Amino acid sequence: MDTLLVIAAILVLAAVGFAFGRRRAVVQSAGVPARLHSLPGYHGHFVALWAAVPALVLLAIWVPLEPVLAMNAALDYFQAHVSEPGNMESIRQSKLALLLGIPQDATTLRLDELGADQYALMQTEIRNTAVGTATTGHSAFIQEVADYYARYRTTSYLIMFAAAVGVAGAGAGFAWSRVAPEMRARNRVEAAVKWFMILCSTVAILTTVGIVLSLLFEALRFFSRIPVTEFLFGLHWSPQTAIREDQVGSTGAFGAVPLFAGTMLISFIAMCVAVPIGLLSAIYMAEYAHSKVRAVVKPLLEILAGIPTVVYGFFAALTVAPFFRDLGDAVGLDVSSESALAAGVVMGIMIIPFVSSLSDDVITAVPQSMREGSYGLGATKSETVRRVILPAALPGIVGGVLLAVSRAIGETMIVVMAAGLGANLTANPLEAVTTVTVQIVTLLVGDQEFDSSKTLAAFALGLVLFVMTLLLNIVALHVVRKYREQYE
Repeated sequence: MDTLLVIAAILVLAAVGFAFGRRRAVVQSAGVPARLHSLPGYHGHFVALWAAVPALVLLAIWVPLEPVLAMNAALDYFQAHVSEPGNMESIRQSKLALLLGIPQDATTLRLDELGADQYALMQTEIRNTAVGTATTGHSAFIQEVADYYARYRTTSYLIMFAAAVGVAGAGAGFAWSRVAPEMRARNRVEAAVKWFMILCSTVAILTTVGIVLSLLFEALRFFSRIPVTEFLFGLHWSPQTAIREDQVGSTGAFGAVPLFAGTMLISFIAMCVAVPIGLLSAIYMAEYAHSKVRAVVKPLLEILAGIPTVVYGFFAALTVAPFFRDLGDAVGLDVSSESALAAGVVMGIMIIPFVSSLSDDVITAVPQSMREGSYGLGATKSETVRRVILPAALPGIVGGVLLAVSRAIGETMIVVMAAGLGANLTANPLEAVTTVTVQIVTLLVGDQEFDSSKTLAAFALGLVLFVMTLLLNIVALHVVRKYREQYE
């Protein structure tokens, strides 16, 4: 039951409606476009919207609702026929009886008496049996219920297909009949587009709110067990906890200061590499390089942005980290095989295209009149770059640097492979450290239940990382506004 087929049919009808609507507008204008209030294309779009939008709304309601209705119908069928001769015997002889804990002398089974996990297991068994992926032993009655479930879904799919096509056709016919020279098709189409953009903006906003709330609720659960002060100001991070109360194991230490320090240290090293190289390369390409050189150098530089981060991780672990270790041995320094310096340098190399490309675009966008005015006052090229172009392009450059910082803070793979997992509180770039994102991944690896302080700590770390990024944005906006007032 492919929903894409329904969508394709709706879009085909919309395309046909567009062609017929446009043609009707052309025919009614009698070859004189001035008789039409709107161009023929707007009339075509008007018909297409009436064909597509109602049908797609109906489909959006059906897609999440139909499986629920089908499963409820199957469970009702199960409950109505489970007491019939042979059905309960069929269930008792299957592995499902063991999973549900059904006694061997049971003569019936009531679904409303099952626990939440058992009820979900029953639904999963019916669903998997219907598609042929059930893992439990064969049960003839469950197969019968699954067949009923599959027939229900097939029937509902056919009904929905017919309903969607019918609604699309009716909508197209209604809109086609409304096409007339005096109709304000352009206004209606533009209003529909405006509401669509509002809907997209609303979805983006609600998604952001949902992300924040999901982090916040789980983080509050964590802080109800671990004091906020211990988390924010504790100096020891060891989230391992005992699984059972009678088990010998760590009770967990959730001081996140080493993680924050490691994140800032590696990000600082990365920005010390990326910002100077990226900004200077952007200045060269925008102001000094010949057009032929720029056409070759800029694409080559931007190739770095397309390299997967795991490749950078291999490069850091196999080449850069051993190089720094051997260099440290040569000069008498103790450099860890997994150091913040190696991870930071490779991360900075990865971020260079972000800073360079964005800065180059911003510098190129500075009006030529500002350059000519500076030259007219007797300034040299370097003085023009330092005192005119860079200040004028500063808001965009700050935005590029901010994007690079966010990229550095959120990077995981390079740190895992080059800096390790040790939560060491140190400012020495030659030692191994870890970051917030690495610990989040580590805490959520594998089958996890969100009931332990160890797992909930990942949400607390995510919330703090979100707040840090927000504060960074606020500071950047303040800097941008200050310099805009000065130079505009």
